[in-house]
Amino acid sequence: MVNQALKKRAVHRAKIIHGQMEGLIKAIEKEVYCPELLGQSLSIQRSLKSLDAFLLENHLRTHVRHQMRRAGEEEKAIKELVKVYTLSNK
Repeated sequence: MVNQALKKRAVHRAKIIHGQMEGLIKAIEKEVYCPELLGQSLSIQRSLKSLDAFLLENHLRTHVRHQMRRAGEEEKAIKELVKVYTLSNK
């Protein structure tokens, strides 16, 4: 079951990031000074990391909690978390 409030927050954050990307594209097209472009890019990266943390926390509080309580699903939860950890460290 999806928590609609959390879904709404995640979508809102993703839309903000989308807007940031559009702003960066326009700035590149206008040939804005490179350090300013880098600042915008780094800000987007921080926003994405924040969204990642929010999504991971939600996953841990909902799906992983549920999987750990159900017999036979513990291994699935562990594999998912290892995959996320591996992806985050590349």
